[in-house]
Amino acid sequence: MPEAYVFVTMKVTDMDKYKEYMAAAPAAVKAFGGEYVVRGGRYETLEGEFAPARIAIVRFPSYEQAKAWYDSQAYRAARAKRAGTTEYFNLTIVEGVAAPA
Repeated sequence: MPEAYVFVTMKVTDMDKYKEYMAAAPAAVKAFGGEYVVRGGRYETLEGEFAPARIAIVRFPSYEQAKAWYDSQAYRAARAKRAGTTEYFNLTIVEGVAAPA
């Protein structure tokens, strides 16, 4: 079963309050087997017009576990802490490539 990745682009407008979300989200991620691959950090757009203010990528063991994490009570509580802290927050789940047999 291929892994899944949660790809997030965002622009934080209230970093002090957003830090409450940043403190709450990792436990919810870990509870569903997820791990942060990217959480902020520098980036460079080499082609196109992609220009988010911040990027995060989280890897999960499967698409189903990523969906379960997103729908979980723990992550709903974390999302509530994020309310009103961003200009935009785009979150996409994408299934990875299955390893060849």
